[in-house]
Order: sequence, then structure tokens, then C-alpha cells
Amino acid sequence: MDINIHSEDLVTIIEVKGSIDGQTASTLQEQILPAIESAPKILLNMTEVSFMSSAGLRTLLVLHRKAAEKNIDEQKIQIILVGLSEEIRDTMSITGFLDFFTLCETIDEARSLS
Repeated sequence: MDINIHSEDLVTIIEVKGSIDGQTASTLQEQILPAIESAPKILLNMTEVSFMSSAGLRTLLVLHRKAAEKNIDEQKIQIILVGLSEEIRDTMSITGFLDFFTLCETIDEARSLS
């Protein structure tokens, strides 16, 4: 799994490539949680994520909960998942995880959301 994180204005873009599973989810979590501290809008580009296990879902849940804590204490944090594959989207739908996030097909679409 490869992770690339960069910021543009008040937006942090996190690009993930490869599989998110039991071996890689903790690395992803360690790298993305600090992003919540630095930007009110987080775009998690998952266009090139080929597989996500329950460990990946847990990482997304931790991200959601951390953002929810910040929303109560300080500012509104918006997390947008970009480019989910049909399989990952279906899994997230069945488990109820889609309710926690805004979804977009492209980075440009996600950037345009207020």
C-alpha cells in the first residue's frame, strides 16, 4: 500500500493505492489521523484501492470518530471518500458505513463541495 498526503489551501488530500487489510490498516491510520488536526476538509482518494478488509473499515470508523470529536470541540471536519470501487461501496453500504461519509466520484467533485 502506498499513501501520499498533501495539502492545498484548507484541504488535505490523502491518496491511497493498493490493499487496505490487516497488515496495512494500522499504517494508514497512523498517517491519516494527524490530517484531522490540520484541515477542515479531508479528501480520501481511494480510486486505486483494490481491496479493503474489515481492518480497513475499522480504520475509517476511527477516522470518523476522531472527526466527530473535533466537530463537537472545535470545528466542522468534513471527510469525503473519493472513487470507491463498486465492491468497497457495496461492503460499506451493507455494514452501514456509507452513512458516516460523503462520497464523490472524482477529486474535482469533492473539492467543489462546501
